[in-house]
Amino acid sequence: MLTSMTGFGRGESQTENRKFLVELKSLNHRYMDVSIKMPKIFTYLEEQIRQTIKDYVKRGRVEVFITYENLGDTEVKVVADLPLAQQYFNALKDLKDNIPARDDVSISLIAKYPDVIRVEKKELDEDETWNCLSEALNNGLNKLMEMRRVEGAQLKEDLIKRLGIIEGYIKEVEERSPQIIIEYRQRLNERIRELLEDAHNVDDSRILMEVALFADKSNITEEIVRFESHIKQFLITLEENDSIGRKLDFIIQEMNREVNTIGSKANNLTVTNIVVNMKSELEKMREQVQNIE
Repeated sequence: MLTSMTGFGRGESQTENRKFLVELKSLNHRYMDVSIKMPKIFTYLEEQIRQTIKDYVKRGRVEVFITYENLGDTEVKVVADLPLAQQYFNALKDLKDNIPARDDVSISLIAKYPDVIRVEKKELDEDETWNCLSEALNNGLNKLMEMRRVEGAQLKEDLIKRLGIIEGYIKEVEERSPQIIIEYRQRLNERIRELLEDAHNVDDSRILMEVALFADKSNITEEIVRFESHIKQFLITLEENDSIGRKLDFIIQEMNREVNTIGSKANNLTVTNIVVNMKSELEKMREQVQNIE
């Protein structure tokens, strides 16, 4: 199924202790590129997040925004370093015993010294954390892909429509091709008779030879056959389930090549105008293909 590279998806997941919100935005990009913004405490999950995204998305830039909310107990704990506190107490007691002073050694005093009381982060349950986050991530990715598929269907419809227009143009060129030779012969005859005073001295065999040479140089049958082959290949590719954006872009380049050759070989104003219209439609198709995964 044809898939666009642009879309948006949002997923949530919640447990008794935590809640994750994942928002994903995908944009056009030549290759696969993932950008992740999330709280630093979850950076160890980055590779798993990337791999999950790659299971869904084959090409494009995906921007991921992860928001976390703690619903349980605080994720930090206050710890007293009792051996260190005891050493401070002993040192203060020595001072008191040896230096006359009225102050007593209090708990509040000892607690003020460095590292006696410190704040530590509690260890996260990694499995529970990933299960919750991955649920939100997959929910968001499913919505992202749904939007990309809907837009992809619209792109496919537009491409087929434009391809039909181009196919009509190529048939016009094909039908016009024999007339080009006839018109050239008429122009050649008229030109020769304008230049020669005695029209009876015109060498018909020489004219036929010139017309034959022109017909050979302006023959576009091969280009038309190749162009029609490209149209068939384009339609077949549209039905493939793989990442087809680059392949479609290549086929359009080949179509453009054939159209340019037709325009240069035909040497006819009517065909030139048709070629201009074909190139215009191909450019619109190329712009659309840039959005396809």
